[in-house]
Amino acid sequence: MHRPLSSLFALALLIATAGGKDTVTVVVRTTLDEKPVAEAVVWATPLDHAPPPAAQDAVAEIEQINQEFQPYVTVVQTGSKVRFPNHDTVQHHVYSLSKPKRFEIPLYQSGTSETVSFETPGLITIGCNIHDWMVAYIRVVATPYFAKTDAQGTASLPPLPEGKYRLEIWHPRAVEAITREISSSPNDMTNLEFTVALKPEKRIRRAPGGKSSDY
Repeated sequence: MHRPLSSLFALALLIATAGGKDTVTVVVRTTLDEKPVAEAVVWATPLDHAPPPAAQDAVAEIEQINQEFQPYVTVVQTGSKVRFPNHDTVQHHVYSLSKPKRFEIPLYQSGTSETVSFETPGLITIGCNIHDWMVAYIRVVATPYFAKTDAQGTASLPPLPEGKYRLEIWHPRAVEAITREISSSPNDMTNLEFTVALKPEKRIRRAPGGKSSDY
């Protein structure tokens, strides 16, 4: 029986040994026509040693451009900061009610920026209290070994020191995250493939040139 194209994507994990450490490349595609899936988050958490902390100057950006958040998905390590610059000609009121980090940036003007720190791992949903269609996600992970798939559906993690890891994959439309234990060693070569059910696309986008508020 054929499954709906919109409900599945396939993920191929390739681990290639390089200089005593493993470079992990993840490829995410739809199952039926092998189209790439962008903005899937992949991270590997060490199970037998403590992960290095985030750099003190680690700062990501979620910009407001054309009354949309860009990028749609961001991944950062615990202890990192995220900057929210407003490049629009209107004001934005950025907020999150997510349990790992509740925050609010009240109305702020074009050309200004606010920064928020994220200390607790988990999923953060971001919205704008003025422009209801605006949404973005921050995945906060307790490891520096993370990446996000690009337009080709490919993500490359930083080299993994030898040891055991919990590999996790998340996508905004995934019914559930993928979790798999992997190991990294000079002699370890592994190929893994997954299929994951996706929720229907419900993201509302503002039409180009659409009428907006003066805020």
